[in-house]
Amino acid sequence: MASAAVVPEAGTLDVAVIGGGFAGIGTAIRLKQRGIENFAIFERGTAIGGTWRDNTYPGAACDIPSRLYSYSFAPNPDWSHTYSGSEEILGYIESMAAEFGLHRHFRFAHNVTGIVFDESAGLWEVSVEGGVDPVRARTVVLASGPLANASLPPIRGIETFTGHMIHSARWDHDYDFTGKRVAVVGTGASAVQIIPELVKKAASVTVFQRTPGWVLPRVNRRTTPLAKQLYRHVPGAETLSRQLWFYGHESVALGVVWNTPLTRVVEMVGRAQLRRQVKDPWLRRQLTPDFRAGCKRLLMTDDYYPALQRDNCALITWPIARISEQGIRTAEGIEHRADCLVFATGFDVSKTGTPIPVVGRDGRVLADEWSGGAYAYKSVAVSGYPNLYFTFGPNSGPGHNSALVYMEAQIDYLVGAIGTVLDRNLRLLDVRRERQDRYNAAIQRRLTGTTWNSGCRSWYLTEDGFNATMYPGFATQYVGQLRALNLDDYHVVPSETSPRRPIAAVS
Repeated sequence: MASAAVVPEAGTLDVAVIGGGFAGIGTAIRLKQRGIENFAIFERGTAIGGTWRDNTYPGAACDIPSRLYSYSFAPNPDWSHTYSGSEEILGYIESMAAEFGLHRHFRFAHNVTGIVFDESAGLWEVSVEGGVDPVRARTVVLASGPLANASLPPIRGIETFTGHMIHSARWDHDYDFTGKRVAVVGTGASAVQIIPELVKKAASVTVFQRTPGWVLPRVNRRTTPLAKQLYRHVPGAETLSRQLWFYGHESVALGVVWNTPLTRVVEMVGRAQLRRQVKDPWLRRQLTPDFRAGCKRLLMTDDYYPALQRDNCALITWPIARISEQGIRTAEGIEHRADCLVFATGFDVSKTGTPIPVVGRDGRVLADEWSGGAYAYKSVAVSGYPNLYFTFGPNSGPGHNSALVYMEAQIDYLVGAIGTVLDRNLRLLDVRRERQDRYNAAIQRRLTGTTWNSGCRSWYLTEDGFNATMYPGFATQYVGQLRALNLDDYHVVPSETSPRRPIAAVS
């Protein structure tokens, strides 16, 4: 195919970043550090923060240590605890945006409704809801993340309930739980943080459990003023702390990613936690998982088991048959009446399909190609969709380490690719299909030996058991594969014009 000159139109962006959460902020910082300034961040909300802006339910916190749940290029010496709450994490995101001057790049209340690639021009057209004119961009970063969209679950009769309904990701802070009968659907990572807070106010809390999870202790210590001074003034102290946390979590992979003797150790810790905190044998039996540790997400909490044993809390393990006008009916025919239903049922993760319509070369529709399960080359790029990059894309989920370690590696890789497109004035940088297919075939082979594919039902898998979510290895392996952009993996279609400008390397 003959190359065509890329002559940017007036107003054409070098980069359109979709999403203003952790991934979008991190991408923007690295773009600026590389000398790329002609970009915009499209955020559907009216403030930055993404998941941590939206998830403000009582007890919301991260189950990864703060030193590790942050970017290495934007350290924060002032974390207040080992594990931070949502408000403090949001403050960290806002501080990064302020420090690196990102606010001028934001386009708030810009809900992107689709992107279409114009192959002849080598440009993406970004459509925005509400009559906003489409925007043209040389490259696009889809940084909306897997935990961006949430909806009420499709439980029969949900539309008939006459009380109040709240989803954990869309918390109603105006609702007063004092003296109310509350039903909580779900016992995952959000639920085990919410329930201990609800039992402090509500008259009763009824918890509906489909599957018990492995619960491990979470020791959340306050950071002393001396430690903060050490991190702030001693070169390398915070980096060393981060590395120690990283390799500590990395070792956990041997027990939770694969079924090994160390998996028994993780399960022993979980059972010891259960025996220590739950004295009633029948309740312990109800809370004991029947799958290997790691098959579903591990739950880190010291507060959940005690909350379940409060006088005003009850655990229900019968399946939900339907929601009625006044509560929840379970399979044995009992109606549990409630004033408020709280759904801690997770997010609409795009294991199949795409969060927004994406149309690539020759009119290909990514949602159709992902209908049997999402895939990408190294989680970042998809053949047939040139100059488009994903953060936290298919098969980049960690089961044992910080998602931000994986995300930071993706960001550095895609910023390098964007820099190559702009520096060389390329029209197309498109992954070779055979390289992509070979990579994903290897990923799926490796996944067969992991705990995630060992038989339990989880949000990691599609309905037919395809794992489009997790990376089957160590974080060091994942990061290592993204350290360098190998142009042999791509179809490189240059323009007829010379490179536009040199671009500084990422520091």
